[in-house]
Amino acid sequence: MRIGIPHETHTGEKRVATTPEVAAKLIKLGFEVALQKDAGSCAYLSDDAYRAVGVVIVDDVRELWTSSDVVLKVRAPGPNAELGCHEVDLMKVGATLISFIWPAQNPELLERLAARNVTVLAMDSVPRISRAQKLDALSSMANIAGYRAVIEAAQNFGRFFTGQVTAAGKVPPAKVFVIGAGVAGLAAIGAANGLGAIVRAMDTRPEVKDQVKSLGAEFVEVNYQEEGSGTGGYAKVMSEGYQKAQHDTIARQCSEVDIVITTALIPGKPAPKLITAEMVASMQDGSVIVDLASEQGGNCELTVPGEVVVRHGVSIVGYTDLTSRMARQSSQLYGTNLLRVLEELCPGKDGTTTVDMSDEMIRGATVVKNGEITWPPPAPKLYAAPAFTAPGITATPSPPITKKPLIPESLRNALFTLIAMGLLFGLGSSAPSAFMSHLMVFVLACFVGYMVIWNVRPALHTPLMSVTNAISSIIAIGALIQVSTPGLLMKVLAGSALVLTTVNMAGGFAVTQRMLRMFRRSE
Repeated sequence: MRIGIPHETHTGEKRVATTPEVAAKLIKLGFEVALQKDAGSCAYLSDDAYRAVGVVIVDDVRELWTSSDVVLKVRAPGPNAELGCHEVDLMKVGATLISFIWPAQNPELLERLAARNVTVLAMDSVPRISRAQKLDALSSMANIAGYRAVIEAAQNFGRFFTGQVTAAGKVPPAKVFVIGAGVAGLAAIGAANGLGAIVRAMDTRPEVKDQVKSLGAEFVEVNYQEEGSGTGGYAKVMSEGYQKAQHDTIARQCSEVDIVITTALIPGKPAPKLITAEMVASMQDGSVIVDLASEQGGNCELTVPGEVVVRHGVSIVGYTDLTSRMARQSSQLYGTNLLRVLEELCPGKDGTTTVDMSDEMIRGATVVKNGEITWPPPAPKLYAAPAFTAPGITATPSPPITKKPLIPESLRNALFTLIAMGLLFGLGSSAPSAFMSHLMVFVLACFVGYMVIWNVRPALHTPLMSVTNAISSIIAIGALIQVSTPGLLMKVLAGSALVLTTVNMAGGFAVTQRMLRMFRRSE
């Protein structure tokens, strides 16, 4: 089968659906890969680089479309001004298209694709489940957009991000406030913190608090109790009371910080207006707002999509092509996501694709199958079986049964303490003095270990436990002592213990180093 990668026709789009590195892996899957001439030029990827890995360069756009069994694109198909027709009409009947589609916003496009009797996988419809993370192009692009937002903020900000002490005076660090701690928000937090700014962030989902803190930012909480987690890892629409408290919190932060980066989006809905004109007016002259939600209307009332405007002395960046401004990196990540999709469609590595609708991951991404619209996908499967109810009988919940404890909790705790003291007294009076000294060391070690772990940030628990696991392998010293004792059985047991503890130590320290590298800034 032939994979075709056409040039993106959307105005300002610089990305390409594959890179030479990814194309080489597609060829190893058994596909023939064809690329439209100069399709990667805007991403600084030359035709010669593609030819070097075995990609066929095609000059004729129409030939590329009509001869391709699988078409990989970034943007959804649209009008081709050069040929004077729609790209869907160029597709081979029965072919497969993999790209961003946005089916909820483009019902007419779905109908047109279905009429062409093709199969379409939408990269924006990949279900957010653990298995599908390697296919998650939305997260890949959001990561780049969040990073680029900080770069655009630095471009429009008239000061350093990091604080400095110079001969000409002290320069305070910039204060950055990130609204929304999803993939884009976390990327922005990491980039701003890496540049030396003081970073604050807020989100309606309380579970992201530790993630924000692990990146070195302060989590700003709204003084209102309401759960903000929605389906698929996104936030939900909040109540009026929460929105009022959130409005007050954002207004206070806007008056204090230098840079605001907004990333708040709810799938299928316009971007919520979080920054009003009054908030913009309260910011210091020279401040910057970068609105990542500008394509969906913007989180700021004064955002102009695609432009940078200055209002009340504040620069408001409303670019809608942040990922395209880093075209080479975006193309690499997006091309890798497409490669993972094709690996799932071609498990035999024989260059033949099969869309398995029984696979929850593939089913969720498939919006058209052989000319039939299959979007939206069915609800996720329930893995816990519901309670059985006989036909015609309505189950009524039984009232909770509360049992009164036979012994009050306070008395039970007192009895437990007395029993423990009695056991310790009996043990101390009969055990040798050496045992009691060892017991004292053991109890103190347990106490110190508990206090150490209790005071460590939860995000660091994994590296902490891995190094603790490695240190606990001091048992290897005991194995070294016993391996020299007479007797074959003791030698075998001690040797086995020595081998196992050596693996434990090496693995523990290796995992520790890998985890700690995630929290270190690159030199």
